[in-house]
Amino acid sequence: MNILLINGPNLNLLGMREIDIYGEMTLSELEENLVLIAQNQGHKLLCIQTNAEHEIINAIHDAKLKNNISSIVINPGAFTHTSIAIRDALSGVEIPFYEVHISDINNREDFRKFSYLSDIAKKVFSGQGLKGYELALNDAIKNNLEK
Repeated sequence: MNILLINGPNLNLLGMREIDIYGEMTLSELEENLVLIAQNQGHKLLCIQTNAEHEIINAIHDAKLKNNISSIVINPGAFTHTSIAIRDALSGVEIPFYEVHISDINNREDFRKFSYLSDIAKKVFSGQGLKGYELALNDAIKNNLEK
């Protein structure tokens, strides 16, 4: 099974940015760890990070049209609160997706409490730190195997 991990804006700064909120692990370290978890269970994890909304949309479209993706794990970053276009892309491809947020978006600034994606996500992992990615990945694998 192929799974796509999408990390949105500013997540390339993991390990350098607001360490008290996001931790010390870099994005490449996180991705390496998640790739190994997927491989150890016989699956392939494709990883992208971009600060550009249109690149996230293209990756979602390609997940359906080119890459035979079974599930998507996405941390849309700030696009969580602003992007109807990403919501429409996720709805359009009809691939189950898991929304991840390192911090608890419901216990931060008021503008972070609304997500355009949560109501259509298979599951949301918020406030569990980087562990939320592992939980989402394992849930995606488990749910695809149960199909």
